[in-house]
Amino acid sequence: MGTVLRVDTRMVRRQVTVPIVCCLVSLLSLLAGCDKAPTPAARHAPDVTVMTVTARDTPVTFEFVAQTTSFREVEIRARVAGFLEKRLYTEGDLVKAGQTLFQMDRKPFEASLLSAQGQLAQQQARWEVAKATLARVRPLAAQNAVSKMDLDNAIGEERQTRASVLAAEGTVRTEQLNLSYTTINSPLTGLSSFAKKQEGSYISPGESGLLTTVSQMDPIYVNFSLSENEILKYRDEVAKGSLKFPPRSEFFVEVVLADGSVVPERGTVNFTAPSYSRDTGTFLVRAVLANPRAQLRPGQFVKARAIGGSRPNAILVPQKAVLEGAKSRFVWVVNADGKPEQRVVEVGEWQGDNWFINQGLRAGERIVVDGAIRVTPGSALNIVDPQAKATQAANDSEKRP
Repeated sequence: MGTVLRVDTRMVRRQVTVPIVCCLVSLLSLLAGCDKAPTPAARHAPDVTVMTVTARDTPVTFEFVAQTTSFREVEIRARVAGFLEKRLYTEGDLVKAGQTLFQMDRKPFEASLLSAQGQLAQQQARWEVAKATLARVRPLAAQNAVSKMDLDNAIGEERQTRASVLAAEGTVRTEQLNLSYTTINSPLTGLSSFAKKQEGSYISPGESGLLTTVSQMDPIYVNFSLSENEILKYRDEVAKGSLKFPPRSEFFVEVVLADGSVVPERGTVNFTAPSYSRDTGTFLVRAVLANPRAQLRPGQFVKARAIGGSRPNAILVPQKAVLEGAKSRFVWVVNADGKPEQRVVEVGEWQGDNWFINQGLRAGERIVVDGAIRVTPGSALNIVDPQAKATQAANDSEKRP
C-alpha cells in the first residue's frame, strides 16, 4: 500500500504569517520616519570687521587727463635762398643752444659781400674827393674868389657822396647778415626733430624753408581741461563749505604716466585760460614742472593730479563697506545691541579705495566693513580684529600648495 503524507496546515500558516508581519512593521516604521521633519542646523554668525566712523579734514586730489607740450618749440627755417650743403646734427638728439644744425652754400653770398665792399670803397673815395673840394672852395668863397654857386655845388657834392657811403655801408651789412644766415644754429637747448630738407636741396625763406624743429624739454608744460559742469560743481561745494581750495588756488600738480608710475618732480599751475574754448566748451589749465631727465616728451598723454584741496569734517569709508541696493546704496550700522541695521547713504567721489559719504552717517557710529555681504538685518555678528583676520589670511595662503 502507498504511503500517505500529511501536512500540518497550522505550521505552514504560521511560517507564512511571520515574514509578512515583519515587513508590515518595517514599512510602518519607515513611513513614521518620513513624517518627521529634519531638525535645522543652527546658523553660524558671520565673521565681520567693524570700523568707527570719524569726521576729519581730508586732503583731496583731483585727477584729469592731460597732455604735455614743449615749454618752447622753435621752427628752424632758412632766412636766405640757396642750396643746402650739409646737415651737421643727428636727428632726434639733444642739441645745445648755438650748435650748428645746417650749413648752406656760402660762395654766392661771399661774392655778393665782396661786391658790396667794393662799392663801399668807391663811395668812400668819392666822399674824400668831395670833402677836399669843399675844403678848398669854402675859403675862396669867403674871399669872393669863387661864386656862390660854386660853393653850393661843393657842399651838395659832399653831402651826396656822404649819403652814398652810408647806403653802401648798409649794403655791406646786409650782405654780411645774409652770409651769416647760411650757417643755421639752434637758438635753444632742446630735442631736435628729423630734417625736412636733405643735402643738395634748394631752400628759400617762407613755408618751404622749414628745416626742422627744436623742442625745449626742461621745463615742460602739462595741459588739462575742466568742463563747465565740473567748475560749477566745485564752486557750489566751496560755497557750501564742503570743499576748500588752497590759498590763491595754488595747486601742486603731480603727473602719472601710462604705466601708473609717478614722475618725481611736481609742478605748479601757472596759467588758466580767460574764457572757455569755443570748440570743446572746456576751461584750459596749464601747469609747468621740471623735466631734467627728459622723462616727459611733448605730445604725451598722462594723468594730472591737482593736489592741495581738502574736505572739512569729511567722512571717509572703505568702498567694500558700501553695498548696492535695489534703489540706493547702503551700509550696515552696528547698533547698541550689537545687531546690524541697514542705513541708506549718499556717496560722493572716490579717493583711492575709500568713498566719501555725503549723507547718512554720523561720527562715532560703527559700520561693518569686511563680510558686509553676508550680513542680514538683526542677525548676530562675530566681530573679529582686522589685523588678526589679515594675519590668518596670510597664514592660510602660505599653507596652500
